[in-house]
Amino acid sequence: MSEHLKLGEEGEKAAAAYLQGKSYAILELNWRYRRYEIDIIAHKDNFIIAVEVKTRTGSPLVEAERSITRDKQRRLIQAANAYIQLNSLKEEVRFDIIIIGVISGKQEIRHLEDAFYPMM
Repeated sequence: MSEHLKLGEEGEKAAAAYLQGKSYAILELNWRYRRYEIDIIAHKDNFIIAVEVKTRTGSPLVEAERSITRDKQRRLIQAANAYIQLNSLKEEVRFDIIIIGVISGKQEIRHLEDAFYPMM
């Protein structure tokens, strides 16, 4: 496995552990439907939360946040809609971003709740 993929996988595991520590129920990891993917699907306080995880080494966390483009947001929204429909869920969906910065072997986690909203 390439270092890039390994870093991403480690970041997703750390994000899931972080969410569990905050009383989120993890429903899915790396959920895929057709060409769409959601890194983590969780549940808390009557919300289904679709989480995009970005892991970076040595770069500012702001850079990772900016990498969630409108196109990426649109794909996450489409994936979340598919998940809701396939599972006949009634809860509202929230979109979060978790950014993990790894600097000198130490992780810094930044959790952006309600990071973006679906456009009408």
